Amino acid sequence: MSADLGPAGLARLRARHPEAVAEAAARRVRRPLLRDGGRLMVIAADHPARGALGVGADGLAMADRGDLLDRLRLALSRPGVDGVLASADVLEDLLLLGALDDKVVIGSMNRGGLAGATFELDDRFTGHRAQDLERLGFDAGKLLLRIDYEDAGSLDTLYAAARAVDEMAERQLPVFVEPFICHRRKGRIQNDLSAGAVTRSIAIASGLAGTSAYTWLKVPVTENPDDMAEVMATSTLPAVLLGGDTGDDQDAAFEKWRGALRLPTVQGLVAGRSLLYPADGDVAAAVDTAVGLL
Repeated sequence: MSADLGPAGLARLRARHPEAVAEAAARRVRRPLLRDGGRLMVIAADHPARGALGVGADGLAMADRGDLLDRLRLALSRPGVDGVLASADVLEDLLLLGALDDKVVIGSMNRGGLAGATFELDDRFTGHRAQDLERLGFDAGKLLLRIDYEDAGSLDTLYAAARAVDEMAERQLPVFVEPFICHRRKGRIQNDLSAGAVTRSIAIASGLAGTSAYTWLKVPVTENPDDMAEVMATSTLPAVLLGGDTGDDQDAAFEKWRGALRLPTVQGLVAGRSLLYPADGDVAAAVDTAVGLL
């Protein structure tokens, strides 16, 4: 498919030839999840499907789909970038643009806990199902698991997450579980990045479902980066670090990642907004710096 398609071209193609998505997926050149170096660098772009469009002070930074796709294609073109994590619409745009050959493609599975909603922690699986990932020939899935001990919606999410892990394992598809202990403060969900909370979240995520054979962890760096060695000793599951919105102090974020990436169970990095929308606007430089940390 032509890499020159813009938003209007994509819309025309989708309207007239919806089967083009499946055809592009069937043509895609696949690769192993891990290559000989054993490290993984993935660009994340599943935020819009949760209505989380902001980066820093710009509440709608990710709302321009054409701009987002340009940034993603640039990031994916950089040496050392292994793949992308996104919702179905974004991945299908990238498929139609021919941007996913020889890349790891990770589908985002639960997007129902919309940012700021009263039901945010009842995080339904409204994205990719295991059978969708299998049908499209994608390489893995990802699910978010936020647990608030004071919100009953967390139990429904926990149960659904366990069954999703089972369904992925039945197909021998890796699934990245991103766990947090969180609290609601003045109507907003806040992730607890203390060492104790991250340790508990890892322990809970590692024990989900009938097998952990295909489970990876996607974990944040703790408030005090020096706690990461002890925290990551909680599980033998392979893990990647998550990026998050680093604000204006990107150098400090890179330094936190650098230390945690040396830990024995940490296999790589999954970062999105901090690399796609860096404060200085230089996507290529931000991505190259992150790759260099590996």
